[in-house]
Order: sequence, then structure tokens, then C-alpha cells
Amino acid sequence: MFVARINTRIIESNATGKYMSKPVVLITGAGKRIGAEVSKELMEMGYYVLIHVNSSVEDANNILSNYSNKFGVKAPGDVLQANLLNDHEVNRLISEVLEHQAVKESGGISGLIHNASIYSSIDVDEVSIKDLQKNMKLHVETPFNLTLGLLDSLRAKNGCVIGMVDTSLGRAWKGLSHYTASKAGLRQLMINFAGDFHPDVRVNCIAPGAIISADWEVEHFAKIIEEIPLGRSGHPSNIAKAVLFLFNSPHISGQVINVDGGWSLNQ
Repeated sequence: MFVARINTRIIESNATGKYMSKPVVLITGAGKRIGAEVSKELMEMGYYVLIHVNSSVEDANNILSNYSNKFGVKAPGDVLQANLLNDHEVNRLISEVLEHQAVKESGGISGLIHNASIYSSIDVDEVSIKDLQKNMKLHVETPFNLTLGLLDSLRAKNGCVIGMVDTSLGRAWKGLSHYTASKAGLRQLMINFAGDFHPDVRVNCIAPGAIISADWEVEHFAKIIEEIPLGRSGHPSNIAKAVLFLFNSPHISGQVINVDGGWSLNQ
């Protein structure tokens, strides 16, 4: 019943061309994989989604067109492009979000999801300070700047910020020191922000486990599945449901939710 009511509201709102009844969410790195699935589910559940991408513009446009084909209405979302490793483009993205008509009509943004990520294995004998700096830039510095740049807008809607971290905290993942250090930084940044922003803005993290393997880790990914108590990999929709849970849980802040099939129990 709940889904049916939400979907009806989507169609009615698009038919009149208004955004006002829709909470607006910005999700970074949302053209593919987990971000794409989260964008789809948020739109279907009544959110207006600003889908940020760097190079995956075509993929993001396909998300919107597929929604339109499925429901026969204009998709409740837009694609925003920016290179999050470039300070000027991050500032431009902040301005575009704040000036977006959906945000103005809604009175602010209700959700911000830091999903953009770099995930590559580099042997410890080859990893460089530049590799670490790049990961820190995308996973820590950019979320810091984006969140503060949009903070007043989030406060206006008692919004929710979510950082996509991982299950590596306190563990040694071979060839991923540059990555895991930066994700730990994002986790701590979000926890600190939860303390700084209350009671106006809630901040949490989601730590996905084995969801989708990267091209370079297929063999290792299969071994990980054997260690998962639930006996299977996750699906991006599992992460989307965790996002919706946090968005709709007004008494949860400063938490990290592992969505990993129990994998962290065996680490």
C-alpha cells in the first residue's frame, strides 16, 4: 500500500510539473552500480533526485529515460556533471544544486549521499603519495566541502547526510591502504558531522560489503562470498533500502550500518 501511494504521488506531481511535494536528494557518483540503483529507488519512492556524475552522463540520462518509459511521465530527477577532484567544479556543483528549481521550490535539500568513489588495488611497493592524495580528495575533502556548502539548505529541511564507507575499518586489506585509509577518514568525518550538526541535520554511514565485484577482483570476490554467513553477495538494491531506512528514521544519527550479509562477523 505504501509503495502504491508514493508512486501515485509521483505521477500526479509530474503531471502538474511541480516539485514542491518532493524532497530533493543529491547523490554523487550515481551513474552506475550502487549509485544508479539508489537513484532509481529514490525516484520510485517519491524523491526528486539530482544524479551527479563525472563521465557517466549517458548512463545517468538512461536512468531518467528508463523511468519515463516505465511510468509514462517525466522522471523526477536531473543529471549534474562535475569532476569532484577539481575544487572549482565542486563549487560549481554546489551552486547548481542551490539554484536548482526543485531545490528552490522544496525549500532546501532533504538528503545528501556521498557515494562517489575510487576503488583500485595498488601493491604497497608501487602505491604513491599521489594515489593517497587522490583518494583522500574524493573520499574526504570533497564530502567535507560539499556538506558544508549545502549545510544551510540541509538545515532548512532537517536533512539527512549519508556517507558510503566500507567494512575495512580495523582490518588490513592487501593492496588497498590508500583506499581504506580514506574511507576511514570519511567514516570519522560523518560521525563528527553528526555531532556538529544536531539537532538540525542527521548524519550516518552505510558500509556495503561484497555487493558488486570490480573487474580486477573477480577471483578474490568469489572467495569472499564463501566467508559471508548469508552465503551470497549483496545487491545494490540492498543498499538502496538501507538509504531509505535512514532517510525515514528521524531518531538515528551518528551510526554506521553494515550491509554485508554478516561478513563483518567473521573478520
